Amino acid sequence: MDALMRHRHDPRWPAVEAALGALREHHRRAVRIVDADCGAGGFLIAVAERARAMGFTAIEGRGIGGSPALIGRAKAAARRHRDAAMGLVFERADPAEALATECEFPADIVVWHRGGGLTGALRAAGTWVIGDPVEGRVPREMMA
Repeated sequence: MDALMRHRHDPRWPAVEAALGALREHHRRAVRIVDADCGAGGFLIAVAERARAMGFTAIEGRGIGGSPALIGRAKAAARRHRDAAMGLVFERADPAEALATECEFPADIVVWHRGGGLTGALRAAGTWVIGDPVEGRVPREMMA
């Protein structure tokens, strides 16, 4: 099963598709996505693949994580993608510090799993901030 199909069941997926769709409706051809808790990178890669399928011609993805082993797996997965339209970078970093570097030129979409007191940093780091649902609700998109 490819990454796109595997991650379509993630509860954040509908909000991600809505954000990508809104950007395309505004005739955007490029998108910048940050995954603030990327794990092994599968979700970010699936989002990048979906963006490409929706007609984006320049997709920049940045995955941030704390586990060296998972970041290594994410980098290996990114190397398997040879689409010149997708630039995927994965790095081991503290999420708060990494998100602080996003404030000057915020991403279009920021996805994450845990709150951990990062709400302000998340909102400053991107236009669409998409997190896990709370108490079974569908994820919310928060405009910065």
